[in-house]
Amino acid sequence: MPSSSTPTPSTGPLQGLKVVEMGQLIAGPFAAKTLGDLGADVIKIEPPEGGDPLRQWRLIQDGTSVWWQVQSRNKRSVAIDLRQPEGQALARELVDQADILVENFRPGTLEGWGMDYATLSATNPGLILLRISGYGQTGPYRDKPGFGVIGEAMGGLRHLTGEPGRVPVRCGVSIGDTLASLHGVIGILAALNHRHATGQGQVIDVALHEAVFNVMESLLPEYSAFGAVREPAGSALPGIAPSNAYRCRDGQVLVAGNGDSIFRRLMTAIGRTDLAERPDLATNSGRVASVAEVDAAIEAWTQQRTVSEVLELLDEAKVPVGRIYTARDIAEDPHYRAREMILTQHTRDGHVVEVPGIVPKLSLTPGAVRQAAPHLGEDTEAVLRELGRSPAEVAALRARGLIR
Repeated sequence: MPSSSTPTPSTGPLQGLKVVEMGQLIAGPFAAKTLGDLGADVIKIEPPEGGDPLRQWRLIQDGTSVWWQVQSRNKRSVAIDLRQPEGQALARELVDQADILVENFRPGTLEGWGMDYATLSATNPGLILLRISGYGQTGPYRDKPGFGVIGEAMGGLRHLTGEPGRVPVRCGVSIGDTLASLHGVIGILAALNHRHATGQGQVIDVALHEAVFNVMESLLPEYSAFGAVREPAGSALPGIAPSNAYRCRDGQVLVAGNGDSIFRRLMTAIGRTDLAERPDLATNSGRVASVAEVDAAIEAWTQQRTVSEVLELLDEAKVPVGRIYTARDIAEDPHYRAREMILTQHTRDGHVVEVPGIVPKLSLTPGAVRQAAPHLGEDTEAVLRELGRSPAEVAALRARGLIR
């Protein structure tokens, strides 16, 4: 993979699309990263001093987060001071040539820079604008600050994560931001299809809590129909049985035996044909009523065996089962390698780091990592030259502190 700032030619399905990213941290940048993985030319606008704060998040190698190597691959970095009117004018020029603008600022920020959609679309009517915010662009909460963790709480997810009677826990990653990003990408692809038919762009408004709420399955209809408030259940999946984590001699496994025929195979494999043949356990509703008895029978069997033994025996019985993976497990798993879900990426500083592969996988126009994550402002001059700025004009902008 090349380590220069010039990307290799794109063959992805979004080849030819130009994206301007005006966001930071996770929600907006993850959406733009996904578009870049699929072939779009992504120009990321960063503040000249410090850049995107994600550059300094979590574990740092030679002054830069290794997370940055994933989040900002397939992007070009342009450092522009958007606090200054002339910097805002430069950004508008970039947006004027773009197909898509991605931003995740608090509502009103773009408008304060003179970049409301009416103004932008007046000169670029096909522009698609993705706006990700805590609470959306409208409504009584629109002006409140919101991060992914708050969206997870308001969306209903955080209440369910944890053990009954204990403080809820987070899932370990910024799932609220990522869900909002993926919903934003879905909106972009739908808007592109509409633009193909009409030539007209539009605004996509994604709120963090709404993206979380959208994946909460039966949470609301159960309350609406029965007044039932779903509560945390630890590792179990309430209303579906058996589906839980079970202790082994040297760890834990997850077993999903909730299909009717799968349940019979599971009970036979653990030597409980009596449960396999019980009429009241033949369907999910009966198993839910006796879930404590069923879970106890499974764990009595798993506790006598190692994780590897349980995996082997239940694989033979064609029962869905899996170990609980750590980062080491993922890195050493042959299936990840065979599916190209672990890629070797060369950073701009000469390091080699393994990163997640491309999702989704397309048969004819697969995505690719075409270039490494950029240094701050590394592509500023090249992008401004594409706008028609001369070397002297670029030097003057740099001298005035407008760009880096």
